[in-house]
Amino acid sequence: MTAESESRDWVDLFPGLSQLETPARQVLLQRSTLIDVPAGTVLFGPGKTAEHMLFLLEGTVRVQHLSDSGREIVLYRVGGGESCVLTTACLMGYAEYSAEGIAETEVRAAAVPRLVFDDLVAQSPSFRNFVFTAFSRRITDLFLVIDEIAFQRMDVRLAQRLLEISKGDDRIETTHQRLAVELGTAREVVSRQLQEFQRCGWIRQARGSVHIQDRGALLSLAEDAAKA
Repeated sequence: MTAESESRDWVDLFPGLSQLETPARQVLLQRSTLIDVPAGTVLFGPGKTAEHMLFLLEGTVRVQHLSDSGREIVLYRVGGGESCVLTTACLMGYAEYSAEGIAETEVRAAAVPRLVFDDLVAQSPSFRNFVFTAFSRRITDLFLVIDEIAFQRMDVRLAQRLLEISKGDDRIETTHQRLAVELGTAREVVSRQLQEFQRCGWIRQARGSVHIQDRGALLSLAEDAAKA
């Protein structure tokens, strides 16, 4: 496979880019660079400037924020066929990152230089529409995160998260700290709630893992809250 055909493949992974005008598409293909990074790589962090727009082809990037008190919260994840809204905001506003992006898995991405991004946003209606549509969707997701943290009960959110990451298995490899980061709360809060779940017989805790013993009870808690 030639470099050009490989680049063409990555553009086609993004439905919003399929309508690109021919000149804009050619610029995107010719000026982008395909990169591979190992799991655990910090792709960006607070105080750093955005020099490239990354279009994720494979893998997952976790975007999280660290408060002044040292508490972490996962804002969102970027998967294959998606772009990072924080990077978009930093590029458009010439601002520094306020959160960090970490490769949760091996990641393959197309890196588009800032100058190319700026030119395409200014000159290509299709590219500009793609950027702002993706930006709008992710902002909506972030408001949902804020809503969950501010208004939903912690027991409900924890039950939902355990069910989500279990993927049907009864054994979940995780820690209290990791769950706290996912839920945007303190580790002690998660620990207390897990102890209550265990007291009820819904789960059993072990070092570095949680075992679901009554999936129906967790489902009932999560679903009843959703109906309320």
